[in-house]
Amino acid sequence: MAEPKAGDRVSEYVLVEQLGAGSFGQVWKANHHIWTDQLVAVKIATDPQYVRNLRSEGVAVHGLKHPNIVRAIGLDPYADPPYLTMELVDGVSLRHLIDSNPSGLPVDTVVAIFEGLLLALQEAHSNNLIHRDIKPANILIHHGQDMSDITAGSVRVTDFGLGRAQDLTTASIMQSGSMLTEQGKSISGTLAYMAPEQLEGGPVDARSDIFSCGVVLFEMLTGKRPQGRELPSQIRKDVPGWLDETFARCYTRLEHRYSSAEQVLSALQRREPPPVPAGRPVPPPPPPPIRRSLTHCPQCKRKVEPGDNFCIWCSCQLAANPHRCPSCRAYPEPYDRFCISCGQSLTRVD
Repeated sequence: MAEPKAGDRVSEYVLVEQLGAGSFGQVWKANHHIWTDQLVAVKIATDPQYVRNLRSEGVAVHGLKHPNIVRAIGLDPYADPPYLTMELVDGVSLRHLIDSNPSGLPVDTVVAIFEGLLLALQEAHSNNLIHRDIKPANILIHHGQDMSDITAGSVRVTDFGLGRAQDLTTASIMQSGSMLTEQGKSISGTLAYMAPEQLEGGPVDARSDIFSCGVVLFEMLTGKRPQGRELPSQIRKDVPGWLDETFARCYTRLEHRYSSAEQVLSALQRREPPPVPAGRPVPPPPPPPIRRSLTHCPQCKRKVEPGDNFCIWCSCQLAANPHRCPSCRAYPEPYDRFCISCGQSLTRVD
């Protein structure tokens, strides 16, 4: 196969700029030969061994229409060179973001990326497609300059080439190249995210992808891959406990793992704190935020005190959700421990 270069024509597209390369193939930015503002990414096989993988990926993603999965546009594994044309994601890989933030990404950013990843896998798994190669390099982030712009919708999952490989085992991967070559380094990186059952050559299902997601979650939070029974909060103190729990349920033995991406998404949406033992006092729910900027009643325009639930002049409600005593339904101050009307404790005991 001839080495691709800028200006070459691949189907309807003209190669513009190489975006990445490995031992098996290259990824190019390309534009349509007539509509030059129409940009795509073109994967080109430069090694005959990769042609089957390229075809597998094209077939795998052809039926997947989801905003968190990179869309396939065209495929011809028999062309010279063989190619797969895909949606161009204007952004960076998660690998780049992690490497640029060695102490971990902001927690809100991590949650957004993790949610986008799970939404993509939920769609793939519902179509009986297991990704088998979830890792930061296969997660693309479409975003602006500020990391706070990243949402779940910014995430695009790519490289489903192993998804239809029914006989994929660790041995077959290792045989495809020396661990000392560039290709081997890529293989080594892939193995670091694989579930134990996949490493052992056993059957895989959606839970295998969930294990890989756990490794990615830990790495996003800490900049490191997990070791042993270590939790993210043991490395980074601002990691909330519910994220520790989510990680632990992903990065565990098959029978204890979340059974589906949908189940992990539910845990993310609940964000429940750890259960409190029976009989131990539990603080009441936090009161509604005090509108400290409100100095005058919006109805009668008279002066009011910050934190008032109601205007003392015209009884206009000032707080969106007034704090109430659960016993007599009076209106204590937001941070009172006992009701000033009936003396009821405002701290419940389960």
